[in-house]
Amino acid sequence: MKDARTTILVVDDDKHTRDGLQRALQTTYDVRLAESGERALELVNAGDIDILLSDIRMPGMDGLTLLQRALARHPHLVCILLTAYGSIEQAVEAMKRGAHDFLIKPVNLDHLELLLKRAVRARAMESENAQLQEQLDDKYGMENIVGSAPAMRQMFDIIRQAAPTQATVLLQGESGTGKELVAHALHRLSTRARGPFVAVHCASLAASLLESELFGHEKGAFTGAVARRRGRFEMADGGTLFLDEISEIEMSVQVKLLRVLEERRFERVGGDDTQEVDIRLIAATNRDLKARVAEGKFREDLFFRLDVISMTLPPLRDRIEDVPLLCDGFVREFSAKNEKPIEGITPDAVNLLMAYAWPGNVRELRNTIEKMVVLARGPKLTPRDVPQAIRDAAQARGDRGVDVRVASSGDMPDSLAGAERAMIARALRKHGDNRTKAAEELGISRRTLHRKLREYRQEQGSHVEDATSGDGD
Repeated sequence: MKDARTTILVVDDDKHTRDGLQRALQTTYDVRLAESGERALELVNAGDIDILLSDIRMPGMDGLTLLQRALARHPHLVCILLTAYGSIEQAVEAMKRGAHDFLIKPVNLDHLELLLKRAVRARAMESENAQLQEQLDDKYGMENIVGSAPAMRQMFDIIRQAAPTQATVLLQGESGTGKELVAHALHRLSTRARGPFVAVHCASLAASLLESELFGHEKGAFTGAVARRRGRFEMADGGTLFLDEISEIEMSVQVKLLRVLEERRFERVGGDDTQEVDIRLIAATNRDLKARVAEGKFREDLFFRLDVISMTLPPLRDRIEDVPLLCDGFVREFSAKNEKPIEGITPDAVNLLMAYAWPGNVRELRNTIEKMVVLARGPKLTPRDVPQAIRDAAQARGDRGVDVRVASSGDMPDSLAGAERAMIARALRKHGDNRTKAAEELGISRRTLHRKLREYRQEQGSHVEDATSGDGD
């Protein structure tokens, strides 16, 4: 395991200098030594070096070359260079190549200690920035798209393949399935991640307003246009434009949109100057666009322009095994947001939620869990916290023979285990208890499936439906 202290690599062809710096620094830092640039590069590439403290003038590979090669592979390495032949030119050249700072030999140890403290603080700030970036990725990257069902795994694969490209993406799926979340993930994982992400909800705007919203307008273009205004296409230049509910765009706007997709050029409303933009378009709809084309309500040529990469987000009822995972995340989110110490959700409550059809999909589940957390009367969410309408609907489905139980009693150990049980139960039901086919669908070996079923039977107070007791092949 890496020492908790900062690790400094001292590089100098003079043994007395190496040993002297080691004695001066070893009480505070973990000090490594190298007698040449070549040996130092080997140690840097092996990892675990935080700060490189190197002489410039050395036989073989000099300090500037070492600096350049080390930073090429380890851009976050902090480098401080030493020389007995100090000059402004060398200092400037070192800084140009990425040096953190520069010291003249013989080394003033107080000055060196000050530089090292600054370097450690700089690394800490870099680490903080990286954590903030990870948090941003958690919010808008794939980490926030929860699901382990086969349909979701397939969707994750498409996102990973499509994100780095410039291809237009069409997202289709029912309301509440998370289309905007996927659009954010595609942007965050793309080469445009540092550019803007601009969203337009097309269904909320009339045709005249939508045209101005997308393409902007010139002063005096219409009543109320008191100044020139940039449109969303211009705002998204260098980034991603997300058009939600694109099926609702009027034909007149569709024509202009088609031209932008083909030429990446347009004119503002009331203007003659052509604007050029570099954008990636992601469109979404909860309607069947092919059917809209057949009805004459959507241009076929525009449909083909949009349908380069198409993704259909599954409704929650088709991936019901993901409900425990989603519940777990939402409970933690809203417990923290509302400062209520909710420990989790009981299996019986999860069973009720899994027996419901969720016409509003993940959005409805999220709102339901928020309501349950806010109104909870105990440390855990139980069936009595489930809204009455959902309990009634779940009971009605149960009366029709729907059974999606995760556990019969006791506390669910964790949502991932619950989701795994539900996936296995569903696969077994689908294939009539044929374990070979169920294992193939789950992407595991038949032996692994047998082992998991034995483990579930041995767990006190939980089971994977009656389907797990069969030995069908």
